[in-house]
Parts: sequence; C-alpha cells; structure tokens
Amino acid sequence: MQIMADGPTLVLSGDFDVRSTSQVRNAVYDHLRSNDEGAITIDLTEVDTVDLTALKVLAVASRFALRDGQRMVLRGSCPAVRRMLHLTHLIRFFEIEREAISA
Repeated sequence: MQIMADGPTLVLSGDFDVRSTSQVRNAVYDHLRSNDEGAITIDLTEVDTVDLTALKVLAVASRFALRDGQRMVLRGSCPAVRRMLHLTHLIRFFEIEREAISA
C-alpha cells in the first residue's frame, strides 16, 4: 500500500486489505488532525483490492471526522466497492464523490 498526500486528498494505491489497515488508519487520522479545510478526500482510484476490514477502518475514521466537524469524501470507488458499501450498510458513513461525465 502506498499513501500520498495531495493537499486535502489522500491518494491510496495498491491492496487495501487487513494487512494495510493500520498504515492507512494512521495516515487518515494524521491527515484529519492536520487538515483545516473541513473536508478530506480519500482517493481509491488506484486501489487494486479492498476488503470489508479496510472499509470499516474508513467508516470509523469518517465518524471521527464528523465528530470533529469535518467530513470525509471517497473518490474513485469502483462499482464493486460501492456495492460492498451498500451491502454492509457502511455507505451511510460516506459521501461518495460523483465521477465527472466525459464527453
């Protein structure tokens, strides 16, 4: 798992699963603490695989952000991720960024 900060955005790439959750958790909480823009974006565009444990880590972080008056937005979540979010009812913890419609 590689994690890069780009302003208020954390760009994740690689496999986001039980093996990388602690690394992502630490990066997300550090980013939330250092962010003063009111929102952070988690970019999953380059994530190859994601499992339920990883999504739960993001859901808990999203609740933490809301409690502190911030919000967390997911970008680049593929249909499989969105389907998993709906099936597990974790979708209620996230704002999903709409993809731009290309011409």
